[in-house]
Amino acid sequence: MKTTAVVLEQPEHLVLSQLDLTPPGEDDVVVDIEWSGISTGTERLLWSGQMPMFPGMGYPLVPGYESIGRISAVGANVGRPVGEPVFVPGARCFGEIKGLFGGAAARLVVPARRALPITEQLGEQGVLLALAATAYHAIYQTVLDNDVRVPSVPDLIIGHGVLGRLLARLAVEAGGEPPTVWEVNPQRSTGAVGYPVVKPDEDQRHDYRAIYEVSGDASLLDTLITRLSPGGEIILAGFYSTPLTFNFPPAFMREARLRVAAEWRESDLLAVNEMAAAGRLSLDGLVTHRQTALQAETAYRTAFNDPTCLKMILDWRGCQ
Repeated sequence: MKTTAVVLEQPEHLVLSQLDLTPPGEDDVVVDIEWSGISTGTERLLWSGQMPMFPGMGYPLVPGYESIGRISAVGANVGRPVGEPVFVPGARCFGEIKGLFGGAAARLVVPARRALPITEQLGEQGVLLALAATAYHAIYQTVLDNDVRVPSVPDLIIGHGVLGRLLARLAVEAGGEPPTVWEVNPQRSTGAVGYPVVKPDEDQRHDYRAIYEVSGDASLLDTLITRLSPGGEIILAGFYSTPLTFNFPPAFMREARLRVAAEWRESDLLAVNEMAAAGRLSLDGLVTHRQTALQAETAYRTAFNDPTCLKMILDWRGCQ
């Protein structure tokens, strides 16, 4: 069995290739992909060659961890219906070609447990579930002694891209005072529902309890620390390719805390899938650009360079 896949052969060199798929086992499903998303965070670093070394990192690779499709075949131990719509957070089924994260392909072979059932109504918006899970994971911390989810709702969010918007929507859904969002690009300042978006120099507040940094700008820490209340927290929910540094005395004066929260868990994915299905989390207005998978190189360049592009998705229908 073969598949058509996006392959980054080396930084900034992308091709569509026919790849052999790992034969499915008794606990696997085959998924025919309909849509996959392009991440402007981690995938940008893969594209540029700036991704820090992770286990399994290397070229050539198949990127992508935001794919939705339908089960087309099931293993002997899998009691799942053919045709079921599912979300797939990547795959490792391409032999010697690395799957980091392995979701940008027309057909995938994955363990059945990694194919999350979604509603028909979710449609192409299902590609956003990974980012929604990232936002949820950042807000809802697990208290290990009793496994209770405790929200740490943001009151300031840095960046009004897709992740910033999802954080703001989850904060509004959680109740309380709506968060403020900083955005310097006027093309990304619109689209807020229930919360204000301002330029940093328009905001005079210096007593934020929880600042969520999702712009990926490693130079902002000193500025953000001065905006904290005593004992306040900065949550790094973006992704950074360079070391982060900060000036110690201002942080010392505020007894500031730093928390890294960028990797979602299965429980986070289940939670946002349920919220989206129940209408408690809107994913509307976040997918702004679409391209056929045959135009993948153009789509990736647009996703990384066009500030009006919040989320680019590839249409794989007909490419199986």
